[in-house]
Amino acid sequence: MKIETSKYVTLEYELHVGEEGERELMERATKEIPLEFIYGTNSMLQSFEDHLEGKSTGDTFEFSLNPEEAYGEFEDEKIIELPKNVFEVDGKVDEELLQEGKTVPMMDTQGNRLLGSVVKVEGDVVSMDFNHPLAGETLYFSGSVLEVRDATPEEIATLYADDGGGCAGCSDSSCGDRGVGC
Repeated sequence: MKIETSKYVTLEYELHVGEEGERELMERATKEIPLEFIYGTNSMLQSFEDHLEGKSTGDTFEFSLNPEEAYGEFEDEKIIELPKNVFEVDGKVDEELLQEGKTVPMMDTQGNRLLGSVVKVEGDVVSMDFNHPLAGETLYFSGSVLEVRDATPEEIATLYADDGGGCAGCSDSSCGDRGVGC
């Protein structure tokens, strides 16, 4: 069976970023804890899926995605300053939440869910970075296909019953271990 729309896919892989010779491991999915998804359901980066299409159980892969194919270029405009009171819950600011480097789930004025990273806190102002953690990076993937099968109706129903919020990050604590999601 080959990877195509509506197939349940299980992969092991490593994701590296950085220059050749100095690449850093960012994410790993293993046989014991693989990446599992239904192909063609917008749960993964389209360019990631494109490189896997047509592969079968046991096939290996190695490819890279430039920033335009992945999470875009780093944009200085996505670093914004917010008043500290935006982070109040029941009249109190959770100081543990506002630590440099912490990822904070937020919502914009249209109700869209966002993840922002705390850059710094100065007085009553919090600088937040809303770039994807891998923005500006070329992603280097290598791995193998562990399984390809038809997705069950229950798996498809579960996927569409999900909150629909999608994922803005990778499994390094920024999106709940959903891997290279949308």
